[in-house]
Amino acid sequence: MFNEIYEKIKKYDTIVIVRHIGADPDALCSQIALRDSIKLTFPKKRVFSWGSTSTRFNYLPKLDRLEEVSDILLIVVDTPDKKRVDFSFTTSIDYSIKIDHHPFVEKFCDLEYIDDTASSASEIVLELINETPLVNNFDIANTIFTGIASDTNRFMFNASSKVLGLCSRLLEEYKIDTQLVYSNLYTRPLTEVRLQGYIGLNMKVTENGFGYIKLFDDVLNNLSVDSGSAGNMVNTFNYIEGVYVWAVVTKDSKNDLFKVNIRSRGPVINSVAEKYNGGGHKFASGARIHDEEQVDLLLKDLDLACLKYIEEEVAKNED
Repeated sequence: MFNEIYEKIKKYDTIVIVRHIGADPDALCSQIALRDSIKLTFPKKRVFSWGSTSTRFNYLPKLDRLEEVSDILLIVVDTPDKKRVDFSFTTSIDYSIKIDHHPFVEKFCDLEYIDDTASSASEIVLELINETPLVNNFDIANTIFTGIASDTNRFMFNASSKVLGLCSRLLEEYKIDTQLVYSNLYTRPLTEVRLQGYIGLNMKVTENGFGYIKLFDDVLNNLSVDSGSAGNMVNTFNYIEGVYVWAVVTKDSKNDLFKVNIRSRGPVINSVAEKYNGGGHKFASGARIHDEEQVDLLLKDLDLACLKYIEEEVAKNED
């Protein structure tokens, strides 16, 4: 299918690449790297990466400003369902392609390449470049490696022999400065370190091994951090003994929206998140909810997922 995607890229003069709302490094890196590779391969094409971002990702190449375009090839990366795409779909789209590594949720593009065994969307973009005449260079390779390193949390999760081999060749060929990549990804301001301490002291943990915390404006303002920084803290609590699932709930007051970031060390959580306008991977998911009562119902369901997991593990051991 990579050749089919390449032929569509080759056909269209105007290409727009988008990804999910609430961008993370993999989403940004996959769309930026694909844009830059297409532009390097076909200098005369108009290729744009659109979407909102955050100042925390200033170390990445910049996105493009919106322009009036029509009859475009739309490429959606790192997004399994249409409602989460950071794009209005009011532009005249002639053809659309999805490139994703999440479990299938719905078909909304003409051509869809989904590999839910891949570590990241950036890994798939790297394969696309490797398997077609698309061109690579140091900047593109560095962006791709950043996306993969982020979504695997420095190769601690979903680090298959395949992606390790791909990255090994990438490092060898382009001499990427991994220390700089990790510094960009993981250096945090003191305010976020203090927030991490607050979460550690105030996280509630149920008897079933579900940990959660609600971080609303009063707490965030006192600690001088925003809700985006607070939500990203979910990735720092991977190794709490006796905690199988953990969630960070923040409120986007501007949009009157509760954001729930969820991680797991065993129980499947994406099916739970899907019940509450969310989804994602089996062990890394999220949801966006307008009603705090629904947030509490989600937290209860995640606690039940932990209980079910414990019961299943006990049953396995008895067998």
